[in-house]
Amino acid sequence: MPDHCHWLVELRNKTLGELMCRIKSRSCVAVNLATRSTTRLWQKGYYERALRKEDDLKAAARYLIKNPIRAQITTRIGDYPLWDACWV
Repeated sequence: MPDHCHWLVELRNKTLGELMCRIKSRSCVAVNLATRSTTRLWQKGYYERALRKEDDLKAAARYLIKNPIRAQITTRIGDYPLWDACWV
């Protein structure tokens, strides 16, 4: 997606807040080093939806990977270069 991302992650030793802080920090540093910039890459905060044991994990994953189709970026999931859900 050009202006946001969706991830399905399993938390183990860290909180979601700690994970998001690390992802945002490291990716921003990497992009700014590559582009020789000091641009702010991410907005503050994030939106999360926690899956519970009774939720259908495969249905949630399939919903996420179909976003480029719903956004009319592609017509086939496999044609979208940034999808990665080999286990679904």
